[in-house]
Amino acid sequence: MTTVTDPSQRILELAAVLDFRAATPLAEGLLALRGTALTIDTSRVERIGGQCLQVLLSAKQTWSADDTALSFTNLTPTFIEGLRLLGIAEADFTREEMSE
Repeated sequence: MTTVTDPSQRILELAAVLDFRAATPLAEGLLALRGTALTIDTSRVERIGGQCLQVLLSAKQTWSADDTALSFTNLTPTFIEGLRLLGIAEADFTREEMSE
């Protein structure tokens, strides 16, 4: 997982394998970015597990509660299939979250 910092936009690039070992670093990385508008890039994801999915869903809720923009970009077919297998719709990750 890498973070690219641009003054106008923060992008968090997810790791290729989002298994249980990646959950804690992912949560910590997201926590460090809390309060900033964020785009999460899923272009490298080859596998996603339940723990990392929980972290990402929690981030969606947190950013929404904080009234901060959060979006997901470059959803790969593998990422989308992983979501589907875990019972989550692709649409939940393609619309930008921003509280009103």
